[in-house]
Parts: sequence; C-alpha cells; structure tokens
Amino acid sequence: MKLTAALTGLSLAFTATMAAAQDLPDLGGREVVIVTENAYPPLQFMDKDGKAIGWEYDAVAELAKRLNFTVKYENTSWDAMIPAVSEGQYDIGMTGITIKDERKEAVDFSDPYMRSEMLMIVRGDETRFTDAASFAAIPELLVSAQPGTSPFYAAIYNILDGNEENPRVVKFETFGAGLEALKAGDVDLTLSDSTAANGYVAASNGGLKIIGEPLASEDFGFIFPKGSELVAPINAGIAALKADGTLDALNQKWFVEYKMGE
Repeated sequence: MKLTAALTGLSLAFTATMAAAQDLPDLGGREVVIVTENAYPPLQFMDKDGKAIGWEYDAVAELAKRLNFTVKYENTSWDAMIPAVSEGQYDIGMTGITIKDERKEAVDFSDPYMRSEMLMIVRGDETRFTDAASFAAIPELLVSAQPGTSPFYAAIYNILDGNEENPRVVKFETFGAGLEALKAGDVDLTLSDSTAANGYVAASNGGLKIIGEPLASEDFGFIFPKGSELVAPINAGIAALKADGTLDALNQKWFVEYKMGE
C-alpha cells in the first residue's frame, strides 16, 4: 500500500509538472539576444578555461528549453548595459541587476528571480573596523564602488554622509578592478551582494572576509526594452522554475557546491 501511494504521488506530481509546462508560452524557436558582463560570480563569469558559466546561464538555459527559444549571448560593460537594452540593441540584459524604480524609467524588469543582501568585504587581516559605523568613523579609510550600482549607493547612503562626490568612495569601472584594489591595499572596503561576495570570499583562501551586518536587501531581475513582448513569457518561466524547485537546485549548485577557482 505504501509503495502504491508513493507511486501515485509521483504520478500526480509528474502530471502536475507536465500540465504546468504545457501552460507555458511557446516562443516558436525564436532567437533571443542576451547581453551580460561575465564579471559577477557565481551568477555569470568566466571559468579558468575561459568558458562563460554561472547561475544565470543555467537559469536561462532552462527558460529557453521550456519556452522554446534559442539564445545568442553578447558582452558589454555594466555602464553600457542598461542604455543599450533601453535602446533595443539587445532583447534581454542579465548581470544580477537590482530592480529599482528609477531604472524602470529606462527598461522593463522581469519578476524577481533572486533576493540578495548587500555585504561588506574586507581583507582577511582587517582589524581597524568591524562594521559600517566603525568604518565611517575613520576618515582616511576608502571604499571602492562602480558608479550607478547598488554598492555605490549603499556606500554613499548606508555608510557615509549621502554626498555622491564623497572622496572616500573610489570609483572603478568594474567590480573586479575595485576588488583588486582592495586586495592590493589601495582601498579598505568594497561592497557586493551576497551572491557574489560569498563566491569571492570562498575563493580567496582567507585573503578576504565579510564583516558586519547586511546593509540592505535587493531583488534581481532580467531587463528588457520598454514594452518588450518577452516580459510576460519570461515571468511565466520564472514562476515555473520557482514552483518546481529548479531555482532552489541552482542555488544549491552555485552557492553551496561550486568552488570558485576550480
């Protein structure tokens, strides 16, 4: 009886899954051009062999399979991404993009596919400060950030005085450049959401650590040109990936099991 009940349960789950899949939109095999930065592990980055991999790549592969579309990937910098998608140069942008009202004026967002927290990253031997308040209290300390990003605004408004020209914020074109400045001792702190921060710290062999409490939480979404017909299908796909546990499985793979640098 127990075996019969278990098999019946599996059959019902399979039937429900198939029904959900059948309800998803069919994009008819169309090509979707997606732009990314490949600099935000473990969401998307280049492995030691030069292959582009990550959480977002796996998620998009699942969406493409279920919604029946093919993907062409392009690369650009963070600064250029939102304007380029807004102008219709690409169909979708992905790089752990925080959903913000001011960005919605230029692009449309998908529903959130992930929530993350803003964390403070320091060198592994840092002892001069342990949280945002003690960092702010030492005027010679510097924080790195990319202008226009969530870490930049967190540095300005959650740690410092709200002045966007505060000289204590050292601006870098990429997150990676700011992280290297931290490692070299040119700055004393950098900020990142937990998805990337935990990956970098795990790969540092003790060279980096996370301090203090999270400064803020944020939701990530894909971006589209305003009025894009892809928003609704992608949202349906995200809902399906959440419902059947696929997103949880990707979190386990990339944030628990994957070891950066291997």
